[in-house]
Amino acid sequence: MSTSMYATVAAKVFNRERLVLICDWLAVALAASLPWSTSATGILAGLWILAVIPTLDVVVLRRELSTFAGGMPVLLWALGVAGMLWADVSFKERMGGLDSFNKLLVIPLMLIHFRRSERGAWVMKGFLASCCALLVLSWAQLWYPDIPWTKKVTRGVPVKDYISQSAVFTICIAILIDLALSAWRNTHAVIAFALTLLAFVFLANIFFIAVSRTALFFLPILLLLFGLKRFDWRGTAGLLAALILLTAAAWPFADFLRLRVGTIFQEIQIYRGENVRTSIGERLEFWKKSLGFIAEAPVIGHGTGTIREQFRRVATGETGVTALVAANPHNQTLAVAIQLGLVGAAVLFAMWIAHFLLFRGQGFAAWIGLVVVVQNIVGSLFNSHLFDFTHGWGYVIGVGVAGGIALRNASQSALADQPAKPR
Repeated sequence: MSTSMYATVAAKVFNRERLVLICDWLAVALAASLPWSTSATGILAGLWILAVIPTLDVVVLRRELSTFAGGMPVLLWALGVAGMLWADVSFKERMGGLDSFNKLLVIPLMLIHFRRSERGAWVMKGFLASCCALLVLSWAQLWYPDIPWTKKVTRGVPVKDYISQSAVFTICIAILIDLALSAWRNTHAVIAFALTLLAFVFLANIFFIAVSRTALFFLPILLLLFGLKRFDWRGTAGLLAALILLTAAAWPFADFLRLRVGTIFQEIQIYRGENVRTSIGERLEFWKKSLGFIAEAPVIGHGTGTIREQFRRVATGETGVTALVAANPHNQTLAVAIQLGLVGAAVLFAMWIAHFLLFRGQGFAAWIGLVVVVQNIVGSLFNSHLFDFTHGWGYVIGVGVAGGIALRNASQSALADQPAKPR
């Protein structure tokens, strides 16, 4: 084969437009895999990165990294790399700690890609369709728990865990209520009713099956955000009142919901009086110890990958809940500050603020991006959601895709507002 023929084949394989289309479809598959499989998500994320790299322009990449939205995640990752230098643990533990930061590098790449792509909505549709399939399987497994290829730990949670399931279903509720409102305002009453009904089915799943305290805490915040973005104060109050009424109606029939909410203070008392493991007791113990670790190295922390070692050090000779050794303090700020000190925590908050401000517009993408960011911030009060696989990749995909669309829309609006040049 001649050199010219090789060049022709290479041009067809590495055609930029074709690679952009491949990246779009890989992003759809990536979002669709998130509720189901960690392995598939990891493989698809790697394939997406390999596909997008040849399409990048150095000037555009440099411009994105110079922005707060694109640069802060990379800066936080860079601090994670630097933190390996002063971490007094094995190299394997340092690399394991850095692995929690690595996904942040994908955010600026997605912002670049979906700023130029017109198919960002495909990703959201793929995610919603995938969650609808999981919703059907969840209700089916509740009544028929012996369905093959599903987990049997919690009925109605066929894959992963109830915290992950409730988190992705909450995002679906946010998508559906905004689409329903748009359909209603465009006089598509039947579509609006169908979308609202589907949102209620997702909500019922959270109430009756995947009862996560974090999700229950976030739901009123979600409706508050929705009211502030789409209604006046009366509409906002109506939404919150509707949630209260729905909760009251579900309360007598939702045994797991009553158990999760009703035992909160009991778990605290058991932890304080008996030193026995409970969900809330573990968190309180982890938070208390974490504050002590941060006080020992407040500026730059103990180094990347040192969380488990810090807990191991103070657990010697202890019993009960105080003897637990954790690699996760169940709070994102603490997880960063233990390793990277207040400097790392400041960069974490700067990243959250930058992404929150990225979605201050009024479009659909801005709404979804805002929900993803606020959900991560709220959830990170009780878990290290940015470092968790499903929640972390959900943040990366949500911010990257919705942020790229929002930036694209803003650029188009700015061009449309420019006065026409005289001929």
